[in-house]
Amino acid sequence: MFDNSTPIDFTDISRAHVNIRGGVVYTQCKLSPFLSKLCDMNVYLKCEFNQYTGSFKERGARNTLLTLLQLETEGNTSFDRKKGVIAASAGNHALALAYHGGLLGVTATVVMPEVAPLAKVDKCRMLGANVIIEGAHIGESKEYAEGLAEEKGLIYVNGYDDRTIVSGAGTVGMEIIEQCPNVDAVVVPVGGAGLIAGIACAIKTLKPKCKVYGVEPEFAASYTEALRAGKPVFTEVTPTLADGLAVPVVGSNAFEVARKYVDKTFLTDEQSVAVACLRLIENEKMVVEGGGCAGLTAVLPGGPLHKGEYNCASIRIRIRVRILS
Repeated sequence: MFDNSTPIDFTDISRAHVNIRGGVVYTQCKLSPFLSKLCDMNVYLKCEFNQYTGSFKERGARNTLLTLLQLETEGNTSFDRKKGVIAASAGNHALALAYHGGLLGVTATVVMPEVAPLAKVDKCRMLGANVIIEGAHIGESKEYAEGLAEEKGLIYVNGYDDRTIVSGAGTVGMEIIEQCPNVDAVVVPVGGAGLIAGIACAIKTLKPKCKVYGVEPEFAASYTEALRAGKPVFTEVTPTLADGLAVPVVGSNAFEVARKYVDKTFLTDEQSVAVACLRLIENEKMVVEGGGCAGLTAVLPGGPLHKGEYNCASIRIRIRVRILS
């Protein structure tokens, strides 16, 4: 079977980096002169929304599918590409599995909650996935998908906690260091914690002095609650503009890695997320969903990193910051 029993390390990320090369977009990490002036620091944007399906989720999805196919070839797993994989997702993870499953000849079944955006549901179907609408929220969808996986002999792929998923997400961190080796801080949106876990592991391995910060919506603060409890705990999630980050329980593997490497995590409110989306449209002509804009809220005027620890009396230190969007 698929081994997801232990947290990832940099070796896993390096392997994923090689594994997915050429299969996903090597996205631009671009300086934003407008946001840099507004935030009074050098702000770069790692444009993961330029992946084919619009998010970083493709990295982990492709890495997972290629790993499963390799195991199938070696005869070390019960994986059957015709039966395929199953996942619970409100959109981006489902789209990534559907797309790369189609490219690699692996059947993808996705269980999506009733609140999933219709546009993403339709795209999953267009990409050839078997779409099942089940559950009032992602937690109920996950429970249903896990039961179906056992019943039908499918491999369940957790979109933010499987080793190959988190390792794939970590390749974003490797690219940031390649593209801008002088980076001082990286700001990452937090949902299930898989993205920030992978990025933080990569960044802290390659450049230990670089700061890694997380930003989480206050209406879906499952990572913050996990830090308070010392372990992942169920957290009530209410509707948020950053719906892609609305996960009631963070991944256990992701949490262990993230709390080891992440320097600090901030909560953001709905108004700040809306303003961040607007600033990207106004200044960069980028249309980015709320979850992708969350990181920007930390460095905009009024954000915790805009007038936080980088200010000393009347002297403001200019830094390079990567915002994942």
